[in-house]
Order: sequence, then structure tokens, then C-alpha cells
Amino acid sequence: MKKATTIITTILTLLIGTLGLSLPQQTVKADDLPVVCLGTSLSDGQRSGTVKTLSEPLNGNSYQTITITGSDLVKYLNPSGANFTTNSGVWSSAMIQKTAQGSGINVKILDYQGKNNITTITADQYKNAALTAGIADANIYVTSAVPIDGSGALAGVYAAYHKTGESLNQSQVNAAQDEMGTLSKITKENKSKDGYSDAQLNNAVAGAKQEMGKIGNNISDSQIRDIVNNQININHLGDVINNNQKQQIINVLIEIRNSGALKDNKFKDQAGALSDNIKKDAKGIFDKVNTPENRNWLEQAWQNVTNFFSHLFGGTIVVFN
Repeated sequence: MKKATTIITTILTLLIGTLGLSLPQQTVKADDLPVVCLGTSLSDGQRSGTVKTLSEPLNGNSYQTITITGSDLVKYLNPSGANFTTNSGVWSSAMIQKTAQGSGINVKILDYQGKNNITTITADQYKNAALTAGIADANIYVTSAVPIDGSGALAGVYAAYHKTGESLNQSQVNAAQDEMGTLSKITKENKSKDGYSDAQLNNAVAGAKQEMGKIGNNISDSQIRDIVNNQININHLGDVINNNQKQQIINVLIEIRNSGALKDNKFKDQAGALSDNIKKDAKGIFDKVNTPENRNWLEQAWQNVTNFFSHLFGGTIVVFN
């Protein structure tokens, strides 16, 4: 058990260093070292620069390193539909560090020599994927020495768990990768639209996961659909997310349920902590959308609906579950 705990702590630290965020720190025992995961395709200079970037958040504290190869990509990412080979290049790197219980998952994408080379995946997308994969209470840092989409960055985290004696449910890993691809695609499609942000989308998904966790693994498809509709409206995305995109989100959450993720009694609380972290990191966005005017508009819209059905049924509102 002691060995397993040490491994998890190390992995989490590595991810955190990769992201470069100023994340919550925790004093750890000497054997609870963060893990820095380095892509095998890095040159000696790039490897040195990546280690420097990822380890900087540790403020001189010790860590361990592992190398991620094409074989790791095949093992952890191909089951979710990727087409890597054992000869595939690996540049994106991460650090993961265990944090205090209940702190949730924090992710930061770190600039490499002054430039953000993770071109597609966002920090919030990594957060949601890490939660789905079964990671809890960790700081994760991600970086890359060359421009890359970042979709394979978490492979290092998955591999770190395995190589240190821990294991993740492959069905959850598959769901996590599908989720990351889906949310990334939706953000790309809506990037230029007024009233949309990746933070709002990921907060809606995190909120949906929290609500799903309250119901548990027996939650039905229709309940997931209702939860998604509600979270999209709560996050003021009802006029932005189209029906096709909404169905994609529902499909991902159904896959998450089917993966067994909801069987973990920590899932609900971790999802709640994740939502808090997303809103904290994007406070300006949520301060803007959660104005009294917006809240009053939602309240008025709901009142109009209840008034309509009240008149329709002669003053009696009938609710069907």
C-alpha cells in the first residue's frame, strides 16, 4: 500500500509540472515523489528543457522521471480509437503530484521557453479527462518542446500509474480520451461565437458528472439527457450549443457511466471540486455570465413556463418523472 501511494503521488506531481500552473501544494513524505513523464522523441536539449519546465513548480523538491514511448501510446490510447504505432513520436510531457484529499484535480499548461506548444487541448479538458480516467486530488502540469495538439499528453500519466504499481480502468481511460476529443471539437466549432467559452462547456460537463454521481451507476439515459440540458442552461450555453453537439455530450456521459466511473464513491465529490476549480480559474467569465440580470432572466423564463402549464391545467401543475 505504501508503495502504491508513493507512485500515485509521483505521477500527479509530474503532470502538474507539465502544465505550469501555480497549483495548491502539499508537503509530502520523502518517498511520495512527483513523477515527470518525458516523451521519448525529445532531443537531449529538449529533454533537459522539459525537465526544467515541469520541475520548476516543485521549488527544488525531489521528483522521479519516466520515459513515454510509442508503445505506451499504443497501449493506453489505441483502445479509444487512436492509431499510434510503436514507432510513433512522443514529445508532449507531463508531471503529476498528489495533493490533499478533497482538493480535486488542477491542471496547468506550462509554456516551453516562453511558448505554449499545446495547440488544441485546454487545461479544463485535461481536468475533465483526468477525472473520468480515475485520477483524484492531483496537480497536473503539461508542456511540449514542439507544437502538438496535446491529445496524448495524459498517456504519460496513465503509464506512470502502471509503472509504479497502480492501475487505471481501461474503459475509463477510453471514455476520458473520447471525452477530451469531443469537448475539444465542440470548442473548436464554437470558438468564435459570442457567449461561448471552453470553461463554460467544461463546467457544464463537470456539473453533469456531479449530478450523475449523486444518482449512481444505475442512472438512465433519459436522466443523463435531462442533466445535460439543465447544465447547459445553467452555464448559459443554451443559445450556443446545438442539438448535435448536445447529443455528443450526452453520448460521452453515457460512455462514462458504462465505464464504471460512477461506482467510485469519490467521483461525485471530485466532480464538485473540479467544477469549483474551473470557476475559480475562469472567475472573470463566470462573474460575467452569472449576473443578476441573467439569473433574473432564467427565473422569469421558468415562471413563464409554470404559468403556462398552470393555465393549461386549470391551476394544477402535473409533474411527470
